[in-house]
Amino acid sequence: MSKKTQEKESGSETNGSPKPTSPNADLKLDFSSFWDYSAAPESSDFIDLKKEYHHYIGGKFVKPKKGRMMKTVNPATEEVIAEFAEGTSEDVNNAVKAARKAYDKTWGKLNGRERGKYIFRLARMIQERSRELAIVESMDGGKPIRESRDVDVPLAAAHFFYYAGWADKLDYAFPGRKAKPLGVCGQIIPWNFPLLMLAWKIAPALATGNTVVLKPAETTPLTALIFAEICNDAGLPDGVVNIVTGAGLTGASIVDHPDVNKIAFTGSTEVGKIIQKALAGTDKKFTLELGGKGPNIVFEDAPLDQTVEGIINAIFFNQGHVCCAGSRLLVQEGIADRLISKLKDRMDTLMVGDPLDKNTDVGAINSKAQFQKINEYLEIGVKEGASMYQSNGSLPQKGYFCRPTIFTDVGQSNRIVQEEIFGPVLTIQTFRTPAEAVDKANNTPYGLAGGVWTDKGSKIFKISQKMQSGVVWANTYNKFDPTSPFGGYKESGVGREGGLQGLYPYVNLD
Repeated sequence: MSKKTQEKESGSETNGSPKPTSPNADLKLDFSSFWDYSAAPESSDFIDLKKEYHHYIGGKFVKPKKGRMMKTVNPATEEVIAEFAEGTSEDVNNAVKAARKAYDKTWGKLNGRERGKYIFRLARMIQERSRELAIVESMDGGKPIRESRDVDVPLAAAHFFYYAGWADKLDYAFPGRKAKPLGVCGQIIPWNFPLLMLAWKIAPALATGNTVVLKPAETTPLTALIFAEICNDAGLPDGVVNIVTGAGLTGASIVDHPDVNKIAFTGSTEVGKIIQKALAGTDKKFTLELGGKGPNIVFEDAPLDQTVEGIINAIFFNQGHVCCAGSRLLVQEGIADRLISKLKDRMDTLMVGDPLDKNTDVGAINSKAQFQKINEYLEIGVKEGASMYQSNGSLPQKGYFCRPTIFTDVGQSNRIVQEEIFGPVLTIQTFRTPAEAVDKANNTPYGLAGGVWTDKGSKIFKISQKMQSGVVWANTYNKFDPTSPFGGYKESGVGREGGLQGLYPYVNLD
């Protein structure tokens, strides 16, 4: 790694230490040439991916008789990684039958202690294959390897460990009541956190005695299929976990199947509304974790440098492909100029590039369709009169890459403020009073998550209680733990996942 220091003052360059003309002169660092990093790619040579994957039904990989093969593409290279089957209603029906048989014959008859042993084994085997899972997650989804390695995979294992512990303690979870499993659970997960969302859904379902039919997203099916291999290696009874790949019609077949007792869905608000309408009038339980437009409120007494790091993590983590991303920054007027200046400087240090490079901060946009959607919103923002700033630095010539972007001079009614972009795009508004901050924070259809930055503990409690968000982080952002419930208000969803509360949607209580 070589270091090149280049500082600009009044349009000129100086060598060595900066020499301002006055003690109060503002210095602008040219971060684009501050560091040159040597590539540090994570090797994928040992990854043994199949060219073609089939459904996992009844403990076996089953080649479908009908339906077409779909392709999953590496968004960083635009190259096809593998092909997988598009599930038909017949495939879904076979998976539900296998899940029902397992529930009636094996899994439903196991006591909690024995179920916990299996779930604990799944957690350990996720850890054992963690490097492989992290690399495949980055190849299939475009997220930086540091995030897959240090966040997604460890958290997925942690959820299985956590719910393994609950399996034989349900009487303590629901004192004075008897918890009974629902039966067969249909689960549909998104493409932004494929393995982690699988863990959020499968772990509590198995712990409470249910069996599962799960459909991964059509752009990121690979870690779910590797998890199917883990289920086999762990000796999980046939049919307890079934994985049917495909797109929207496959998911609809799961939702509509008459022998499915519960639906768990994470994805867009639009699809969530369709699912809720489809389930109306049925006796199926459901949880919906939908979109968000998270407000990140910064008060004048907040520690600015710490806050800037929190803002970066809130919106640029996983390329902004986070339903609870802090995509709306609300800054108190007195510090707005300083904070925005620091934020721009920090953005210019972010490295956008190869997801498998350990230096990369922002990886590839998940798919061509999402890349086009984000660019459409960038055009909308400019047409609406907002001022756009993007980080410096070159982008790879191939793949779907987007520079971290902020918009200033935006109004509450702007589409980029109201609508979920699901990319590395941040809007910035100012406020004068705490009441104005809360009004702006709550003035969207969403209510999934938000943040408060201040040095005053009393202000944290007062503001967070008034925010219509399922989760509010204080002086941090995007911190997750298996013991903490997660979910939204308004159009951000119904129900909670994680923690003790995550057990409720999977049981009937007597």
